Amino acid sequence: MSTLVPCIIAGGAGTRLWPVSREAMPKPFMCLPDGESLLQKTFSRAIGLRDVDRLLTVTNRDVFFRTLDDYRPLNASGVELDFILEPFGRNTAPAIAAAALHVARRYGEDAQLLVLPADHLITDIAAFGRAVDSARHLADQGWLVTFGILPTRAETGFGYIEKGQTLGSDGFKVERFVEKPDARTARDYLEGGLHVWNSGMFCMRVDSVLHEFQTHAPHILATVINCLEHSQVFQGKQQRHLELDSHNFALVPDISIDYALMEHSQKVAVVPCQLGWSDIGSWQAVRELSPADANGNQCNGQNVLHDVHNCYIDSPKRLVGGVGLNDLIIIDTPDALLVADARRSQDVRHIAQTLKLQGHEAYRLHRTVTRPWGTYTVLEEGPGFKIKRIVVKPQAALSLQVHQQRSEHWIVVSGTAQVINGDLDFALATNESTFIKPGSPHRLSNAGEVDLVMIEVQSGEYVGEDDIVRLTDLYGRVPIT
Repeated sequence: MSTLVPCIIAGGAGTRLWPVSREAMPKPFMCLPDGESLLQKTFSRAIGLRDVDRLLTVTNRDVFFRTLDDYRPLNASGVELDFILEPFGRNTAPAIAAAALHVARRYGEDAQLLVLPADHLITDIAAFGRAVDSARHLADQGWLVTFGILPTRAETGFGYIEKGQTLGSDGFKVERFVEKPDARTARDYLEGGLHVWNSGMFCMRVDSVLHEFQTHAPHILATVINCLEHSQVFQGKQQRHLELDSHNFALVPDISIDYALMEHSQKVAVVPCQLGWSDIGSWQAVRELSPADANGNQCNGQNVLHDVHNCYIDSPKRLVGGVGLNDLIIIDTPDALLVADARRSQDVRHIAQTLKLQGHEAYRLHRTVTRPWGTYTVLEEGPGFKIKRIVVKPQAALSLQVHQQRSEHWIVVSGTAQVINGDLDFALATNESTFIKPGSPHRLSNAGEVDLVMIEVQSGEYVGEDDIVRLTDLYGRVPIT
């Protein structure tokens, strides 16, 4: 059987899970009650398959290093990590086309691509492995194989797949894809036995999917090929990544793989399976992962409750007091609080969408932002200034960089900083500081064994994050020349 390349697709803002899921730290990074993120669970499933020694991930470039942080503790076997980084989301058809072209160039057109969304939960790992084996047999026969989840209820929130003719013991030809049905139609699907839920997972040979793209969606294929030709490859210490060119990626149609390809192709098959699958699509779905107390409440964090029933409360950092509440969802984060009727958890997306229209940062960012070297937290900002708390991990370093429009004042709170400031290279201990002028090359490093904590005060006409020119970098953020 040909080479298998699992491809994790990690996109979307997960707007129904705001305020924890945001555009710059989306749903796949959410930790479940067992402490693992959805992305980590997807990674473990992928590398746990037979004969897998490489993994491709398509994700947004802003979450690249957070993705590496999630992968690193699980990659003891040293699976080769490969990335395609999108400047912004363009849906699943461009992502899969880019993945197929990339895999064809690196591993050959006979390689099999296993597409796995990063934001789904699967609890029956053995059944998942068996389903992948069945899909691989069909993929080697030229089928584009999707995984259909056997329905357990009359669900109106999922798309469905109608099974057609039998394809041996492994699956069925897809008769048609069906949009989310009304309640009566969903009941008919459940009772009829011909329909399965559309999981959004696929297995297909690269030459097969590229042929179908050329036949049914040639414009998508052509624009993605053009984008790849204008994109840059970066090589870091731990991985290789291809960063898609923003200008050319904007020319690629924004469309799902189902609409662009699967609904038109005559070579689509489905493997029905029962995997303990959930798309974790709302806070109601998240709460079902935790046991309830005697009053029907599921709580994370400190709380004092009086006459409170059937509520989900997630507040890991702040004490919550509740009196006389019933059927509420309460989610507390450092900069935003959600209070919702539990029966309307799907409507949380309207909050996130409104924030996006308003240009509010709470749609896109948390107060603390992850970087490959550690984190920074914006403590306060206003016209012409920004104050950050910076934490640099042991043996980590920021890039050697220049700012054109701002100065920076660094103050060490704890640990020892190694600083390059212009022509000077020196150490700073606790309570010591340095001032960096605009245009001066500078770098902050932590050569110690504990976290380095700094306060940074930025001053200037512009203090945006894009006022950075990187000269050298440990993490592959400077193009290969």
